Amino acid sequence: MSGMTDEQVKMIEEKALSIRESIIEMLIEAGSGHTAGPLGMADVFATLYFHALRHDSKNPDWAERDRVVLSNGHICPVQYAAMAHAGYFPLEELKTLRKFHTRLQGHPHREYLPGVEASSGPLGSGLGQAVGMSIAERMDNTQTQKFFYALLSDGEHDCGVMWEAAMLAGKEKLHNIIAIVDRNNIQIDGLTSDIMPLEPLHEKWAAFNWHVQEVDGHGIAAISAAIDEAKSVSNKPSVILAHTIPGKGIPEIERDYRWHGDPPGKGPTDKIPADKQGEFFLHELRSLRGKITGEHE
Repeated sequence: MSGMTDEQVKMIEEKALSIRESIIEMLIEAGSGHTAGPLGMADVFATLYFHALRHDSKNPDWAERDRVVLSNGHICPVQYAAMAHAGYFPLEELKTLRKFHTRLQGHPHREYLPGVEASSGPLGSGLGQAVGMSIAERMDNTQTQKFFYALLSDGEHDCGVMWEAAMLAGKEKLHNIIAIVDRNNIQIDGLTSDIMPLEPLHEKWAAFNWHVQEVDGHGIAAISAAIDEAKSVSNKPSVILAHTIPGKGIPEIERDYRWHGDPPGKGPTDKIPADKQGEFFLHELRSLRGKITGEHE
């Protein structure tokens, strides 16, 4: 089990909710972007940026920091929101998502925003980037024990290049790599089980000489405990299959693959009219705050 206290868990749950609210506000302002994936990964990113990561938001280039590589860059609103709430840049800047001259591009760009470690866009490439960083760290022979977190989607497993990187990491026993898979079972055209079935996913990763865990991607203590266990493995890389709910926090869109790439106002209208979606989503999320804090609206 995680060594987190109840107070720590509650704090991170509150951060995750704030991140979700920021995601919706960003998407409303941008008028474009992805909804389901960012909402589903808010708990993972909150746990990383407010508990697990070795980092310094006031010194993003700190040499001893852990590295976070977001491979499925289209869910970047969740990373941007987590970084802003962690103090990397002002919350107001989140409203510039996807606008001209913004640092918050529709896919992360490492030369624009300090704290972003890798540019992403082509799916499947993030794990290879993290593997390269880990090997470079080994070659530099630094004395700092840093970890390289690769955030991956389950749909990316359709890309052969990702499995090449997994094979290399297993062969080189890169124990400081921790991959976290957003196992939400959807991709842009439907369910992963229909488009390209991935099971037995646990056994596939294990066959590539990885330490494999499966967790509830919305259980803060479970996520933290899995990361702690991964850090303790000394002879192979680790992967955490985080079972998440796309659209988490808004029951009307949860698990609906149609919300993969649409923002509020441009998504399916069979449940909520387009002109009401943004307001409705924010109301749903804000209604959750009392359940976490014990307060009432």
